[in-house]
Amino acid sequence: QVQLQESGPGLVKPSQTLSLTCTVSGDSITPYAWSCIRQVPGKGLEWMGYIGYDGKGNNRPSLKSRTSISRDTSKNQFSLQLNSVTPEDMGVYYCVKGVMMFDYWGQGAQVTVSS
Repeated sequence: QVQLQESGPGLVKPSQTLSLTCTVSGDSITPYAWSCIRQVPGKGLEWMGYIGYDGKGNNRPSLKSRTSISRDTSKNQFSLQLNSVTPEDMGVYYCVKGVMMFDYWGQGAQVTVSS
């Protein structure tokens, strides 16, 4: 059974960087693609980007300039960085297996943006 666990600070100050680490257990991250999805108030679920089996990926165009997704295969983790956050980035952030179809989800991490 694949399990994903998000970790990171729940509170981020405006203009700073949101960092979220996704730890995967039950499977290796190497052969698969992994995505970050968020749910922000009033917008529903929003796919942010993915990192593929080859370590390359792509991000949502509207977030591309602020988003980076990387991986550490030695730790079986992948990570999201979202720069220059604003209150509009507040919400629940999910780590997910897949890019077109989403097989497994983490429980989600609440992120608040406030000074």
